[in-house]
Amino acid sequence: MNTASGVVIVGGGFGGLYAAKVLARAGARVTVIDQRNFHLFQPLLYQVATGGLSPGDIASPIRAVLRRGPRTRVIQAEVIDVLPNERVLHLRNHDPVTYDILIVATGSRTSYFGHDEWAPHATGMKTVEDAIHVRARVLNAFERAEVEEDSKQREFLLTFVVVGGGPTGVELAGAIAELSRTTLVHDYRAFDPRQASVILLEAGERILPAFPPDLSAKAAVSLQRLGAVVRTGTLVTSVDANGVEIVQAGNQERVDAATVLWAAGVTTAEFGDVVAHRFGAERDASKRIVVTHHLTLPGRDDVYIIGDLARAAGPGSQPLPGLAPVAMQEGAYVAKHILGRTDRPFRYRDKGQLAVIGRNAAVCDLGRARFSGFPAWFLWVFVHIGYLIEFDNKVLVMVQWAFAYITRNRGARLITGKPEAG
Repeated sequence: MNTASGVVIVGGGFGGLYAAKVLARAGARVTVIDQRNFHLFQPLLYQVATGGLSPGDIASPIRAVLRRGPRTRVIQAEVIDVLPNERVLHLRNHDPVTYDILIVATGSRTSYFGHDEWAPHATGMKTVEDAIHVRARVLNAFERAEVEEDSKQREFLLTFVVVGGGPTGVELAGAIAELSRTTLVHDYRAFDPRQASVILLEAGERILPAFPPDLSAKAAVSLQRLGAVVRTGTLVTSVDANGVEIVQAGNQERVDAATVLWAAGVTTAEFGDVVAHRFGAERDASKRIVVTHHLTLPGRDDVYIIGDLARAAGPGSQPLPGLAPVAMQEGAYVAKHILGRTDRPFRYRDKGQLAVIGRNAAVCDLGRARFSGFPAWFLWVFVHIGYLIEFDNKVLVMVQWAFAYITRNRGARLITGKPEAG
């Protein structure tokens, strides 16, 4: 068994990496454990899914990010159990690791609301593999349409359904609509890519429900200008290989589509179940673990829970949302708390929220200021580039976005994996 590892961080996402960086700079003894050897910038996964960026543009090796921490160790492994009394983590195919202080930042995974049988037909957007699979499905649909002579079958191939009207769903639907109407418009001879139908389904009354109603309405108008169809108040009741069953205003309907993409919900990562069981932690309806105002488990000052796994109280005791900025601030806070640099309760500083729809189209809510269109899109570009971890990534993304903006071209339109059956 390994000797005590000081601070052990499970998860190399936004929360875990920001905590590790602060601790490493202070010379603390840190071990970061993650199943992947890279940090993924999930807010830009949809760009990979639609050929705007390559996976390497939005991923940074964890070891490279933390290489300046001489007392920082990285282990690529899956944590499968924790023993609270012994302060021991059990890893799959690896020796156990002990800890003095534990930070759990394992994030979230796609939720199909109890219908996991939908997963093979409705790809989520949480991993690099998801994005690559989505890219292959979208681009294969156009390739198959090029050689399809039956007009009905071609219509089926060119119908794309995106389930979920949050930021991911809106950005994905907008990117597919823009792809078909600008990037691919001159690439095919047997059909016009602008014939593609992009349908965004949202169960609630409006898309982007976390935004003010006026910005939600502007986002819907921007999507419609791109040619996408926005259907709110629409509940998906079934998903199969040929489309979705929906209910809207009490009426049941079927939408036939070759490509269904899922952006409707997330749940906590599986290790969250282990932590909750082992520590007897309280959880909310979304399976997030309730934490104190210092982001620790109640009664356990040696265990911190941050990011999507934590139910941390925000203004008015409302839970903080599962957003990257929240995880970043939580990660930096717990590191400072561990180092004794602060004893104040954690307070999230909301700097606003952004969502992009397409070229020159975005919405921005900064609290006192709300705006849309090109100014919001311009701010969105620089905010997201600023959040990228490694400098090389920022330069690459900036250059590629500038090139794509001028040429309206998406250079990463590669279909990988086994070709789909015709």
